[in-house]
Amino acid sequence: MGPEALAQVLQPLRGMFPPDRHPELLAGSADDAAVYRLGEDCAIIHTADFFPPVVDDPYDFGAVAAANAMSDVYAMGGEVRLALNLCCFPEDLPLAILHEILRGGAEKVAEAGGLLAGGHTVSDPELKYGLAVIGLAHPGRIWTKGGALPGERLVLTKPLGTGLATTALKRKLVGERGVAACVASMKRLNARAAALLREAGVRACTDVTGFSLLGHALEMAEAGGVGFRVAWDRLPLLDGTRQLADGGRSFPGGTDRNRAYFEPRVRFDRGVGEAERRTLFTPETSGGLLAAVSPDRLAGLLAGFQREGEGAWVIGEVTSGSGIEVA
Repeated sequence: MGPEALAQVLQPLRGMFPPDRHPELLAGSADDAAVYRLGEDCAIIHTADFFPPVVDDPYDFGAVAAANAMSDVYAMGGEVRLALNLCCFPEDLPLAILHEILRGGAEKVAEAGGLLAGGHTVSDPELKYGLAVIGLAHPGRIWTKGGALPGERLVLTKPLGTGLATTALKRKLVGERGVAACVASMKRLNARAAALLREAGVRACTDVTGFSLLGHALEMAEAGGVGFRVAWDRLPLLDGTRQLADGGRSFPGGTDRNRAYFEPRVRFDRGVGEAERRTLFTPETSGGLLAAVSPDRLAGLLAGFQREGEGAWVIGEVTSGSGIEVA
């Protein structure tokens, strides 16, 4: 669902659970996951995510969907502990396909150090898969979208372009080999990246998924009462992303929905072309973490990412203004 429609649906419900009556709820709909304090030193992080196939291989689809669902726990600074399958499966498909989807998801949960303990499956004409996930964290060390401070640097931990690549695959503009790097990126857990960011004392973080880089960045900026400045030429892109964007046929429908909702609060430099602008509003699947990092911790953080073989790119900075500027 697009951001504008979702906002309209949720608006009438916002007063049903007043924060002053539920002090144990530390984060909710405004953040990537719900966080509920169980005690002085323990809080649970709860999230759910599922979607139709983005790649053809059933195992890869299961792994990508699971990695994407667990990403919200990492974006809140937590560690995955428990997951349940969520699956809609057509009755006319071979059960072997379902087995491979669930195997892909299960192996990702195991890789995360979590436990997969069942789930719910229904018959449905359209295949969908994902997880409901519970993570744990210390209540005092929860990350939220807010909290970024002027002067902090914006760090992104995965390249952009998954939305373009998977749409090109769906429209048969590229083959499976053409999206191999995209699939590998989507399957990569954000677990180690989150651990490195935690060591650097990060407070403000989100993951880049369906609302696009600029959409999720804008949520962070507005939650913190700050502005973001993003440099187009510093953004990491998956191989082939520029060509797909220039061709114009690989943008998913979510691109225009995101753009219509978020663009009024984004200022583009004249040198940022139309294809580049659309790319920045394109939904991502199982994207990286976007975090605000103190300048005095940046060098050590980047060294840690390099040592661990993880990607990290400084794509801009936090300002004292509002909205987002793309130069």
